[in-house]
Order: sequence, then C-alpha cells, then structure tokens
Amino acid sequence: MKKNQDSQNLIIALVLSMLIMTYWQYFIEAPQKKAEIANLKLKAQKEKLQTTEQTKLAAAPIKPRTELLAETKRVKIKSDALNGSIYLQGLRFDDIALVKYREELDPKSPEVVVFSPANSKEGYFAEFGFLSENKALKLPTSDTIWTADSDELTPTKPLNLSWNNGDGVTFSVKIELDDKYMFTITSAAHDAKGNPITLQNYGFINRVYDLKKHTAMAILHEGLLGVFDGILKETDYKKINTDKEQSFEVEKGGWLGITDKYWLSALIPTSQQFNSHFSTYEKDGVSHYQAEYLGNSATSSTFRLFAGAKEMAVLDAYAEKYNIALFDHAIDLGMFDFIAKPIFKLLTYFYALLGNFGLAILLLTVCVKACMYPLASKSFRSMNQMKKLQPKMAELRELYKDDKLKLNQAMMELYKKEKVNPASGCLPMLIQLPVFFVLYKVLYVTLEMRHAPFYGWIHDLSASDPTNLFTLFGLLQWNLPAVFHLGIWPIIYCATMVIQQQQSPPPPDPAQAKVMKLMPFFFLFLFSAFPAGLVIYYSWSNTLSILQQWYIKKRHGD
Repeated sequence: MKKNQDSQNLIIALVLSMLIMTYWQYFIEAPQKKAEIANLKLKAQKEKLQTTEQTKLAAAPIKPRTELLAETKRVKIKSDALNGSIYLQGLRFDDIALVKYREELDPKSPEVVVFSPANSKEGYFAEFGFLSENKALKLPTSDTIWTADSDELTPTKPLNLSWNNGDGVTFSVKIELDDKYMFTITSAAHDAKGNPITLQNYGFINRVYDLKKHTAMAILHEGLLGVFDGILKETDYKKINTDKEQSFEVEKGGWLGITDKYWLSALIPTSQQFNSHFSTYEKDGVSHYQAEYLGNSATSSTFRLFAGAKEMAVLDAYAEKYNIALFDHAIDLGMFDFIAKPIFKLLTYFYALLGNFGLAILLLTVCVKACMYPLASKSFRSMNQMKKLQPKMAELRELYKDDKLKLNQAMMELYKKEKVNPASGCLPMLIQLPVFFVLYKVLYVTLEMRHAPFYGWIHDLSASDPTNLFTLFGLLQWNLPAVFHLGIWPIIYCATMVIQQQQSPPPPDPAQAKVMKLMPFFFLFLFSAFPAGLVIYYSWSNTLSILQQWYIKKRHGD
C-alpha cells in the first residue's frame, strides 16, 4: 500500500514538473527570447540607420549656418524664450537660439545659439525616428520630407506633421512648445485598413565639439550626461574619447543629453524602460558626440526635448511638472549640492531684492560670515594664543635644534602648560571650507552672473577684471601676454591676503613661513584670469575676516 502511494506521489510530482517546465518554456521564456531577438533586430536596424546617417553627414559639404538655413524647407519656432526653426526633411531640430541671452555683453550682439544644422562647423541637432519588427513596413528616414499644417510653431499653436508611406500607412507627429524651453513630441502610425501598428521610437542628440578650442575646467562638468534609474551619470568629452561608447539599460525612467556651462539639450522619454547610449566618432578630423535612447514598442509614443538655458527655477518646475528625476542636477553644483542649492536660492532672492548680482554676492557673503562667526571666533582666539607662544617656541627651537624628539616633547609640554591646543585653530577652519567651496562653485556655475554688471569698470561679473596694472590701467596701449594682466580687483584681493597674514601667527617652520609670504602674490597672478564676481567675493570675504579678527581681538584682548 505504501509503495503504491509513493509511486502515485512520484507520478504526480513528475507531471507537475513537466507542466511547470512547459508553462515556463512557452509562456515566459519563449516571449522573453522573442522580445530579446526583436530588440536585437531593432538595435541592428538603428545601428544601420546611424551608420548611413553618419556617412551622409561626412559626404555633405560644410557650409555657413545662415546658408544652410536659407536653402532648406523649414517651420519657424517663435516664442518669448526661443527663436529658430525645424527642418522638415528628417524632422530635425537643428536651429534654436535663446532670445534672452546674447553672445557678447552688447545687447545688439547675436543670440546664443544652441542648435545648428548638421553640416555647419558648429553642427548640433536633435532628431528622432521609428523602428519596426515588420521589415515590409516602409518607415520615414532622415530623407523624408514631412507635411506641416502650419508654417510656425508657438506656445499657443502646436504643429501637426504627417507623412504617408505610399502603402496606406500614415505617420503623424504632434509637436508642442511651452513658454520656456520644452518641446513635447507625440507620434503614431495609422493604417488605412485599420490594422494596429506597433513601432519603437528612438531619439538622439548629435554634436560637433573641438576639445582643442575649449578649455576644460575640472570644477565643472561639460559633455554627456544623464539620469538613469535615479542615478546621475556624467561622461566628459575626454572620457568618451577613451571609452568610445557607453550603454545603459533603464528600468525606472530618466533622461539624457549634452551640457555646457550654461546651456543644456536633453531628451526625456516618458516611458520608464528604454536603452540609452553615449558614443563618439570622427569624420574628416571632426569629432561628433552623441547621446541617444531606444524606447519600447508601442502604438504611440511621447518624449520631450529640452533645449535652453540652465535656469534653476525652470529646471525645478519641469522636474515637478513632468516627474523628471534629478533634472536640476544638470546644473553642476557638486557633491555638496544639498548645501549649494539653498545658498543658490538665497543668492537669487537677494538678486531680486537688490537688483544687482554683485550686491547680492556681497550680502550673501555677509550672511555666511555671520553664520560662521562662532567658528571663526574660536579659530582666531586659538591662533592668537599660538601667536603669544611664538617667542617661547622660538627659544625651544633654538635650544633643541639638533634633537627633534626633545623639541617635540618640549613643545607638547608648553602647549599643556599654557592650555593651548594647536589643532583647535585649524578644526573650525576645516569645517568652514566646504561652505566656502560651495559658495565658489555656486558663483562659478550660476547663469545669473553671466553678463551681470557691477559698479565702476566691472560690466560683466562672469568675465575677468578688464583693467591692467602693466598698462597703468589703460593709459598705455601695450600688447602684453595674458600672464601680465593684473586687474584692480585681483590686486585688492592680494592686499587683503597680506593683511590677513599679518594678523595671523607665522608658521613655526621658517622655510614654510617664507613660502606663505609669497602665497598672496601667487594668487594675484592666478586670480587675474578668474571671473570678476569670484574675485570680488573673495576680496570681500577676506575683508570681513579682517574685521572679524579685529573685533575679536578688541573684545577678548590680544
């Protein structure tokens, strides 16, 4: 009886195992494999299209931007923020300029250009297209000329485009523009016979960039970037030149694009799952950089294109409205962004209050110094205690100049006797360093400082001080190398450093003391190339530190 029961259990187990394996194979594993094969085929199609497109770009002659815009069929883009056009052949976004921002300080200078036609020297454009598992389906390409229902796209007037493939399938695209820098593109295909059509959409941003003509700053990221599954990925031009390509599989949404110091272009798929790719290639000695995504199959798809200025308030509003993860991280505030962002918002508040960005910098510095006063007070008092010990320390160094061990022991006994901690002056300063670094970072990357005037000879806080000591501040017309450019504000900064050094005890090591005395003059030449806004900030910060130290000495006694 027991044997029969065991046999029955074994048979039932085998049957259940076979049913589970069959179910898994036909209903789970087979669809997954089919999807993987389909995705590989679509990816191969995309690579083939990309290779064809790159070949076309390389074969086409380079022409001036204005000439390329004049000889092609386009739909105008017009808003209070953007000015440009869309190229109807291939439906390419390759002509976008920023109405509120100029190339030079002169308000009559050309508008800042974000996108330019592919075969111009500054080629920079965004394009999107379709892929399909159905090889018989004729798809639009970069040569396709779309039909538009209007000759202009505005925030109040969307643009509808269509193209019929000649086999009864019509592709439709609707483009909407808001009052800032965001385009929303919705696409679908309709079969005259009523059959559903599933497509996989893709989009890419392609840019010509010559590293030799641009100076890369270690403090700022410029190049390819994206947020994938809530994680920020930054790849500068040098990195992608080494890697050649990078791929990311996205499961929880994100965005990708190319960033400059002040400007950004980004693709934002609305689907949570997509594949993303960073790459570079070279044609005829010209480097092209590309950020692209490949979406999932669907009967219709929507994605967004951002092309504009990195205004914090605008990026924050988009992040909230469209649920775009870490969109504000396009502004490179660094690892201390949780400190930098509140400081940035306070700075912009002061700017709105005072109407001058230079005054906003000065007021912000006062606020930061006030918050840091307890730490500064402790540091200054410790330094003054050390200063009082300098004569005794000099005697000990002379007494034990040939025995470092005894010298260290004697120094420690002196500190203990006088109740002085030599590290107590450094620790408060170390705590303050991240805050002052964040201030530097905020001022360096802030778009509001660009072309912002101050008083006197400073007409652009983002540019270096235009005055020069070696030309007697404009009296002599000499053509001097950049190293001999010493403006008034860098000189003021150097003077404040010298005064600070005089208030502080010199380092115990005589050689180190000599080096420290030369530091202000080293920074004088270094800061001569810095943006004037940063030099003014550091000069004012040093001045406040000098006043703080004077007050502390007066209050506590020297």
